[in-house]
Amino acid sequence: MTDLVEDTYAEAFRSIYTEFLITARDRRWLDIALNAATGHGSSSIMCDCEAGLDRYVGPGGDPSCSTPDGRPGAIVQLHVPRFWKNREAALEKALLARVCQNVLTCPTTRCFAASTGENYFRLGRKLAFFGDGFEKIEQRYDRQMWVVPTMGGEFCIDRRFPWFDGVMGGNLWFMATSEEASLQAAEAAVAACEGIPGVITPFPGGVAASGSKAGSRYKFLFASTNDQFCPTLKGHPGVESKIPDGVASVMEIIINGRDLATVSTATQASIQAALQVPGIVRITAGNYGGRLGKSWVWLKPENHPAG
Repeated sequence: MTDLVEDTYAEAFRSIYTEFLITARDRRWLDIALNAATGHGSSSIMCDCEAGLDRYVGPGGDPSCSTPDGRPGAIVQLHVPRFWKNREAALEKALLARVCQNVLTCPTTRCFAASTGENYFRLGRKLAFFGDGFEKIEQRYDRQMWVVPTMGGEFCIDRRFPWFDGVMGGNLWFMATSEEASLQAAEAAVAACEGIPGVITPFPGGVAASGSKAGSRYKFLFASTNDQFCPTLKGHPGVESKIPDGVASVMEIIINGRDLATVSTATQASIQAALQVPGIVRITAGNYGGRLGKSWVWLKPENHPAG
């Protein structure tokens, strides 16, 4: 079945990212906070960042990772492109807005730094101003935390949230005989990524149905539908279609993560999962000949040894 996998690469690029841990009373309120905090975070084309769930931890989650307060938790990653000139300020703004407006406001939640590092944002201090002078620092859960009084009770948040260099834009395209088959393959790939710590799959449900190309015939757009890979445009005048015969749908997933090795591991797990779906014609990836990024994720790494 490996002959269904094209010998090409996904052209990923460098990012900076931050990660944080949300905990809540139960899985219901955790998911409410998680979905709110990662909403409108599909693509850096028009979103403030690319956001997604890394993994669930604590009770009901990854058994190797506990939470400071012993409650169900979820680790979230936020990525922005490293080529953004204002990347650090943009990432901090996205982090502050998403935690302040979507985690602080959600009943029973707390917010912890998910890692340690030399570079960090003082998120806790900035959010604590909401306490209007009644905020305080206390020892909670074996650490110093800001405690903010709220009408619902109180909100606890760590003081510092580190940021790191990462990778974004890893991708896979699933070409199939039907929309259902293409979607099933993408869903299987997303599920495989969920088992790899350190990666996220932004876009709704982790799947992008509207993969784009750079540029447009309209001057005000810098991204538009990837017409060469739209099945309904095959044979359309003026379109140099690259859709193989028998393909009715192409779904895409995007993989962002802490480093190239982690994204590559998730890519391989995704490919193996998608190959089990009947109706797959080809698995490939998007690249721009190196113009977008230099972090290449080979679909057949055995054919391209490092160095």
